[in-house]
Amino acid sequence: MADMKLEDGIRQVVDRDPRFNAQAYFFIFEALEYTLSRMDTRRHVSGKELLEGIREYALESFGYLTRTVLYEWGITCTEDIGALVFNLVSAKLLMKNDADSMADFRNGFDFEEAFDRGFQFSV
Repeated sequence: MADMKLEDGIRQVVDRDPRFNAQAYFFIFEALEYTLSRMDTRRHVSGKELLEGIREYALESFGYLTRTVLYEWGITCTEDIGALVFNLVSAKLLMKNDADSMADFRNGFDFEEAFDRGFQFSV
């Protein structure tokens, strides 16, 4: 039942902001759970912590295809991740505190450096 509510909520978010594929929103939830699972206690996650968790989870999940997968979903920079998060907050599918803002996601990391650097192939 909860999954159906989440799917319906994400469908509505995508209808309002079609820049991102629905899979991108599910990925945010997966990466948030990944991030929380690595903490000593479950608590609110800052934008910076979430970005790091997303970076690690994406690399673990997709390896050298990470940037390609994220681009396919419409995610090309950390500001896009912030837009995804705040779209979920607006839909009441995620919560934020008063200190959270889109600025937390500005210039978080460079996608090329974060996702391609460790996968340089030499011929």
